[in-house]
Amino acid sequence: MKNMLSMKGTGYALRLLLLFASLLFLPVAGQAASDDAARRFQQGLSAYKEGDYATALRYWRPLAEQGHALAQNQLGVMYANGRGVPQDFKQAVAWYRKAAEQGVALAQNNLGGMYHEGQGVPQDFKQAAAWFRKAAEQGVAGAQNNLGVMYERGLGVPQDFKEAVAWFRKAAEQGHAGAQNNLGVSYARGRGVPQDYKQAEAWFRKAAEQGLAVAQNNLGSMYERGLGVVSNKVLAYALYNLSAATDPSEENEATRNRERLSEELTSAEIAAAQALTRELMRPGQFGRALGTWW
Repeated sequence: MKNMLSMKGTGYALRLLLLFASLLFLPVAGQAASDDAARRFQQGLSAYKEGDYATALRYWRPLAEQGHALAQNQLGVMYANGRGVPQDFKQAVAWYRKAAEQGVALAQNNLGGMYHEGQGVPQDFKQAAAWFRKAAEQGVAGAQNNLGVMYERGLGVPQDFKEAVAWFRKAAEQGHAGAQNNLGVSYARGRGVPQDYKQAEAWFRKAAEQGLAVAQNNLGSMYERGLGVVSNKVLAYALYNLSAATDPSEENEATRNRERLSEELTSAEIAAAQALTRELMRPGQFGRALGTWW
């Protein structure tokens, strides 16, 4: 399993999160002022969602400069991604920090990501873990997953597989696909929990159904080798094929796994697997299609 089960692409804050919030808390005095700030924030959010970053910036910058914590986080997202402004990681960090210090959980997670990646600040895993923890304790699933990875790899915290599993589980139970995959890896490797291939397969399946390519590859590996399930190489091929279509990058092992497995299958079996891939791709049909081959 060592070479086929992977945690690549499933940890850390690689994607900075945009907060789509309707319930706002605003550090301004008076209900009228709060209502006006809420209205302007939502107008900025609508513009951002439509790709009108200039208009979003026009609404959010004044709010951020007035201390509006959610707008500060959003301004950080814009600078981190170069949307409506030149990409500037130092500016992103500055705005994330303002929001994070006001307790905005997504800003805390985003700031942790900047420290982890060394973007706009010197790389500092201890600071990354500290900010991930603040957000994780507020229930942000992405931060819980990130903190789990820090414990799993011993980055900024002592390596502790049980603690990693505890945080993966919190995020996985909220439906976080990356954490579901990582929890599956923990069960497959027996790290932090007794080795249990049935549990590994179950968590990989949850993440795979959400479209996570690495989990689709890992689930294919379970079916190819008969770990926690009855071995089924046609289904394994279909899952590798699905993963490769979801993420065709070189980092994804699924393409290599599919080509290797194809040497063991007949042309009829490959055709059946390709047909199954198409069924697995249909919206809402993953579980049903998978069930037809159990």
